[in-house]
Amino acid sequence: MSIREKLLDFKRRLSDRKMYSIVVVVIAAVAIWGIYQYKHAANLRQELDNQYNRAFYDMTGYVNNVEVLLIKSLITSTPNKTASTMQEAWRQANLAQTNLGQLPVSQQVLANTSKFLTQVGDLAYSINNQNMDGKKLTDEQYKLIENLHGYSVSLEQSLNDLQNQLTSGRIKWGELANKGTKLFQKTSSQMPSQQFENVDKTFQDYPTLIYDGPFSDHMTSAEPKGLTGNDINSEQAKQSVINFFGKDKVAAVNDIGRDDKSKIKTYSYNVTFKNLPKEQNANIDVAQKGGHVLWMLYNRSVPAEKINMDQAKQFGKKFLEEHGYKNMVDTYYLKEDNTAVINYAYSQNNVTIYPDLIKVKVALDNGEVIGFESKGYISSHSERNIPAPKITMEQARALITSKMQISSTGLAMIPTDYKTEIFTYEFKGKLNDRDFLVYINAENGKEEKILMIINTPNGVLTM
Repeated sequence: MSIREKLLDFKRRLSDRKMYSIVVVVIAAVAIWGIYQYKHAANLRQELDNQYNRAFYDMTGYVNNVEVLLIKSLITSTPNKTASTMQEAWRQANLAQTNLGQLPVSQQVLANTSKFLTQVGDLAYSINNQNMDGKKLTDEQYKLIENLHGYSVSLEQSLNDLQNQLTSGRIKWGELANKGTKLFQKTSSQMPSQQFENVDKTFQDYPTLIYDGPFSDHMTSAEPKGLTGNDINSEQAKQSVINFFGKDKVAAVNDIGRDDKSKIKTYSYNVTFKNLPKEQNANIDVAQKGGHVLWMLYNRSVPAEKINMDQAKQFGKKFLEEHGYKNMVDTYYLKEDNTAVINYAYSQNNVTIYPDLIKVKVALDNGEVIGFESKGYISSHSERNIPAPKITMEQARALITSKMQISSTGLAMIPTDYKTEIFTYEFKGKLNDRDFLVYINAENGKEEKILMIINTPNGVLTM
């Protein structure tokens, strides 16, 4: 049979409806299988990209922490504080190294960045051991840390640039896997030649050092000290809600549940208001003991910014005073979407009590309070028996490196990771055009904590 005859025979077969149906089914099946394979491959690529993104963003965070810790170590003036700072730098460098190894870039391309992180970790570990023996930084080590800090700033800037390119889609992970990037080649081309003993080290995950104000996420007390009063029922709690917003404003308070498992047990409510749309409502939690408001969020848009931060702080302080929270001072804030979240700490005898913290969210169109959170205050508040300082302000100032230019001083009570508090002098100042807070124990002169202040367009943050 010729080719022409075979084609005519195939055409005749297709004219048969049954055969036509079979062909259609086969084509559809092949198409569905192809679509499935394509989607499966796309999902796998997306999953891989997500893993690479997570490793990259984690690495960027750890490099940022290394940079902050290196410059902090230049401010420390006691071997013990330098030791703890360098110990964190060592661990953060190792964490950055781990995530670096998960990126789809050849080891040869990563060699210089890997070398930098290794040297930072080894230097930090070496100095940590030295400081644990009571030895201070030598001038040579000080200069070396300064150099390493400079390289870390360069790496951090390059990583941020690469992150922006990845986010905008200008660079794909596939391109990096095939070509690498000059970023990883140039990071430490002028690294110091000095090598440090590389020992087998283990490390644990550390939480991020970034938060929205000093001590805002401190560990709360085992038993909430500020949770006073008698146990109340749901109806009594509703009255606390009405008092919080004002009887003339509340249309209805609807019970939406309760939490009996948390340290601070609560009732939860949804509140609607008079002469306002139902969707412009508020959610609020009230403690089952004493009727204290734990948190509140008022759902309304803030279309424009018409008041400045100083005015917002005054609105927040007035709100706290009207609700029974006296002697509160504003500390740090974060501005976003025409609102400001302001931290207020309790002040007792001109001592700032940072554990007693309340966060207030102020709308910047009219100063209305649209958010409130008092967990820190309820967990920690009590009248302290504040001792007289055993060292003077001048003696405490002398314990801080002379390289730091002090701009303000004060007394503060700060929390520890062990659910205790420390009475300190608080010094604010500058080093290398960076703002810092240094806390010196007012009873024994120990350097307790160092925080770096970051001024952003949206507010003041600390690390």
